[in-house]
Amino acid sequence: MKVVCKAIEMIAWFEKDGKVHPIKFRLKEEDQNRVIVIERIRCVKIEKFGGNQMYVFECESHIDGILKIYEIKYETETCKWVLFKI
Repeated sequence: MKVVCKAIEMIAWFEKDGKVHPIKFRLKEEDQNRVIVIERIRCVKIEKFGGNQMYVFECESHIDGILKIYEIKYETETCKWVLFKI
């Protein structure tokens, strides 16, 4: 996987206890928006940087007809989503 670290717009749902479930995201590439549906979450990890916590999701989706594995991150302090690796 290659590190890309791009900000993305995410649709997700949250359980009462705060557990997050990403569903799909929009990625802006040049002058085009792409919507990528998360087909499967392979694993979830929690990383901590000082007092800041991030959820790291390893996911897979078909992109341009090819099954791709990628990593997205959710930063709890700022509520920002990032496509980290693809």
